[in-house]
Amino acid sequence: MACTNKKGLRVVYGDYTLGVHGDGFDYIFSYAQGGLESIVKNGYEWLYRCPKPTFWRALTDNDRGSKFHIKSGSWLAADMFINCADVEVIMDGVSQGKPVAPGNNKYGADVYAENMIVKYVYETVTTPATTVEVTYSVAEDGKITVNVLYKGVQGLPQLPVFGLRFIMPTLADKYMYEGLSGETYPDRMDGAQKGVYEINDLSLTPYLVPQECGNHMKTQWVEVTRHTSLNNSRKDCSPQKLRIEMKDEPFAFSCLPYTASEIENATHHEELPPARRTVLCVYGAVRGVGGIDSWGSDVEEAYHISAEKDISYSFVIA
Repeated sequence: MACTNKKGLRVVYGDYTLGVHGDGFDYIFSYAQGGLESIVKNGYEWLYRCPKPTFWRALTDNDRGSKFHIKSGSWLAADMFINCADVEVIMDGVSQGKPVAPGNNKYGADVYAENMIVKYVYETVTTPATTVEVTYSVAEDGKITVNVLYKGVQGLPQLPVFGLRFIMPTLADKYMYEGLSGETYPDRMDGAQKGVYEINDLSLTPYLVPQECGNHMKTQWVEVTRHTSLNNSRKDCSPQKLRIEMKDEPFAFSCLPYTASEIENATHHEELPPARRTVLCVYGAVRGVGGIDSWGSDVEEAYHISAEKDISYSFVIA
């Protein structure tokens, strides 16, 4: 039953969107776009595109040598094209289904709730197909708990990565995180030190050929700082921060100015587009990078990601 004391979350049931509002935050969930369309904190927008499941990372030289892209290339298509098959809204524990127009007219102008959950179910374009469930749970304080579940299916090739990709409107000034020092991967963590680190340069690692880089394992939290905006009427240019925190287990992440497909499309750094966005990927699983002999030996089996097994993880947008 919805909260009637006008405390907590103010909910707006639009024709094709759901608005969730509170003290200092405004969120819009889109049925048409199939995702969380807007995160506004203190009047500042954090999303340029709806977060979507991500399955691909840019190839490394070792991936190319071992022909990993030939074996698992279908995940690049899944990363670029994915179908939102279902949406469910749950208000204070009661399912509202998918309240699009004209069914949304049954809700009053002032609807209040203590907790709102929006669940998106995505279908991949792989053969065979599989599904990913992304569930957003909004609490009264504005924190969003995100639960991500990949359903394993027999016959699918190994995954490069599995996570959720956030694209922000402008380039970040910096990010801070608590986790392991440097660039780390499941098979590249020896020697890394636990601590809090600040990264002021989002540039790609200057390999001869642009490729996968910038991953950080075993992260407790990451905080992205931006001050620029696409809103020309905005007068306040003070730094703004968005924080991602672990829920049950540490996560992996990368924060770069390009998507994996943009990096993949460049064979030289001058072929990359101008750096104007921030691409934050929060991962539940990351494949190792290998590089045992630099000639294409496969990544050791312990650092593979099986697409035939379920993968689940969670984090909090604070």
